[in-house]
Amino acid sequence: MQTTTPSALSDKTIAVVKSTAPVLEQHGELLTRHFYARMFRENPEVKALFNSSNQGGTQQKALAGAICAFAANVDRLEALASAVERIAQKHAGLGIQPEHYPVVGANLLASIREVLGEAATDDIIDAWAEAYGFLANILIGREGAIYRDQAEAEHGWAGFKPFTIARKQVESEVITSFYLKPVDDSKVPSYKPGQYLTVRVPDAVSGTTMRNYSLSSAHSPEGFRISVKAEPSGSVSGFLHAQEEGTVLEIGPPCGEFFLDLNGDPTRPLVLISGGVGITPTLAMLETALKAWPEREIVFIHGALNGRTHAFRDALLDLSIDHPLLTLHTRYSSPTEEDRERGGFDSEGYVDGDLIASLVPRFDGDYYFCGPKPFMIGIYRQLAEWGVAAERIHFEFFGPRQELEA
Repeated sequence: MQTTTPSALSDKTIAVVKSTAPVLEQHGELLTRHFYARMFRENPEVKALFNSSNQGGTQQKALAGAICAFAANVDRLEALASAVERIAQKHAGLGIQPEHYPVVGANLLASIREVLGEAATDDIIDAWAEAYGFLANILIGREGAIYRDQAEAEHGWAGFKPFTIARKQVESEVITSFYLKPVDDSKVPSYKPGQYLTVRVPDAVSGTTMRNYSLSSAHSPEGFRISVKAEPSGSVSGFLHAQEEGTVLEIGPPCGEFFLDLNGDPTRPLVLISGGVGITPTLAMLETALKAWPEREIVFIHGALNGRTHAFRDALLDLSIDHPLLTLHTRYSSPTEEDRERGGFDSEGYVDGDLIASLVPRFDGDYYFCGPKPFMIGIYRQLAEWGVAAERIHFEFFGPRQELEA
């Protein structure tokens, strides 16, 4: 398939694409399910670029939401700038190349025609071909810039590089940290706290498969640390937990648009909120923030199931002792009797608005949060209800963004 890459979309294309938004919203998930099945059947060589564990619905919903958002905003693409950056960072983490775009485009256009049938007129297909080519051109340009920055960074590299598991450290019953060092004994590039690495491992079906794992510590030139939860059905997390120290892994350069803004206003409170393994990016942010702003008011709130699943407890307590302006609060949703006898947590229940309000000095702070989907939805809606400005709300959400606002 050949897709055009115009410098600007025609008025006719904008009108046609916008007119399809309601239809795509109605059939979005059906369309994306059909698209993935078709693409993996017709072009199995791209299957390794996709997370098979998300094909049960999460990825389809996310793609459907992205397509509908693009159709609705095709006449004001500046509204999609953050979404474009998020997609470009994900693509860079996976190593998406320009030659992959025609494959996706051909299957997307064919799926629109096959799902919508006679409603997918030639005018609609032509408009979407032009619009897809336009968007692909934007993404290819941004991803090319990311690849160049990664390769030209001090100690940086392009693509995947061999790293050794230098050390494993159990953080809880479900989370283990992996300390990664380059096989060639080189240093590692700096990264923004909150970003992730892509780990590529062998896969019996597609040859290899990849997952993103947040960097869980402030930058050290000696190596990286990721902290991985062993998911019951997680093929990659299970693989990693089974590896011994000395195992060599393929690692991509740091990526991601969710990171602590070190140019932010340190006179405002910094509020870091996490649930479960969502602590990994916020811990890296906390360690970095304490070094950058030793006099800033920082609130760190973490929710865990109980003491058995609570990671980094001692490390956080040590930080709170050394930094009197740090407010640390841990809440267990299902503490055991042993937890209640021993302590080690501050309250019972779920992290909610009442808890956050009781800990933050005022609501005009900068908020960063990451955790399970219901946790994320609850916090996002609470912050919006309080009137916190959108530019002060930062999060890592795996799923359609529309679910936050529904």
